[in-house]
Amino acid sequence: MQKNELIPYLFKTEYRKIISVLCKLFGIVHIEIAEDIANDTFLLATETWSLKGIPDNPTAWLHTVAQNKTRDYFRRNKIFTEKIAQEIKHNQEDFEEIDIDLSRQNIADSQLQMMFTICNPVIPIEAQIGLALRILCGFGIEEIAEAFLSNKETINKRLFRAKEKLREENIKVELPDEVEIDKRLEAVLTTIYLLFNEGYYSSTQNQNLRKELCLEAMRLNYLLLENSKTNKPRVNALLSLMCFHASRFEARFTDSGEYILYENQNRDLWNDDLIEKGNYFLIESAKGQEISKYHLEASIAYWHCTKVETPNKWENILQLYNRLLQIEYSPIAALNRTYALAKTSGKQEAIKEALKLNLSDNHLYHSLLAELFTDLDNDIALNHLKTAMKLSKTEVDKAVISKKMQNLI
Repeated sequence: MQKNELIPYLFKTEYRKIISVLCKLFGIVHIEIAEDIANDTFLLATETWSLKGIPDNPTAWLHTVAQNKTRDYFRRNKIFTEKIAQEIKHNQEDFEEIDIDLSRQNIADSQLQMMFTICNPVIPIEAQIGLALRILCGFGIEEIAEAFLSNKETINKRLFRAKEKLREENIKVELPDEVEIDKRLEAVLTTIYLLFNEGYYSSTQNQNLRKELCLEAMRLNYLLLENSKTNKPRVNALLSLMCFHASRFEARFTDSGEYILYENQNRDLWNDDLIEKGNYFLIESAKGQEISKYHLEASIAYWHCTKVETPNKWENILQLYNRLLQIEYSPIAALNRTYALAKTSGKQEAIKEALKLNLSDNHLYHSLLAELFTDLDNDIALNHLKTAMKLSKTEVDKAVISKKMQNLI
């Protein structure tokens, strides 16, 4: 991996680890200091690696630099050390002995605690998710704005207010009791879900699949499963969903990067091990009374991963979408339901339902209508593709739409 690819990748994977450990060390009230140390670490990596090349163990290099920068901060900042020294049971003569514990276990514990610290009801749910995406997932402000269909200025203000509120309330970096875990878990899962979705269908880069984001989401989810207090049915359901989706990574694009529609994918390229894991976690998710949106989406993904087309496959998918929309309505879920409806009841019926959605500013909506109108009225299909082309944001999407237009002309 080249430097221009490695540093952004490591920022996604290591930034949150450093932040979590530092915030656990000296408190959420000093979160911006933790951010500064982490940012300075990556800035030094960019400068040093450009001159001297990538070290043999880039992750260990980053951790060592973060440890050193933390000690340096203690040395030179008298006010900070006076406030924090007693809390972490060190004095000014002990700087060399300060333990910035970046062991695997402490990183895992700190990240889990940080998830629930940020996803705290003292700040609004949108701020919880935005802050988690920024700190725990390494999202840029533009990426967060895309996820919330907002703008960078609004997101910056929201995150600033959220950090101020956490400071004012002096929220501790710790795993809350079971009652609080249940209250905060949905925000944690939503954050992981958004992270995976941004990787699965990237909205801000000219690539539709960013595997590293999907894998990080799965790792964060697995942290929840490893702790008995957070190993809940819906946590298993979300990991099941991600396993099923990840199983089809290699079949979604050609070697040249062109997107392959679901019905044209090579089933032999689907990852059987991930499908098996998806099945395992789906079964684990049934050990309880709750049925969450993650249960239903995982079940839909399960049917999509059945390699043999059976008569009841699409009927099952349609019924699962019906239940999903009852639990939590989503325009995209409604759009996906329309595709399943076309499979069970024909294109004409699906077109009627799709037009009711009227998602006129969504390129996926127009792409689906183009698919439904193809061979029924190719002129209408072509017009929808032209609209989809105007609305699409990535080069990958534009290439797919362009190819469909050529096939209709």
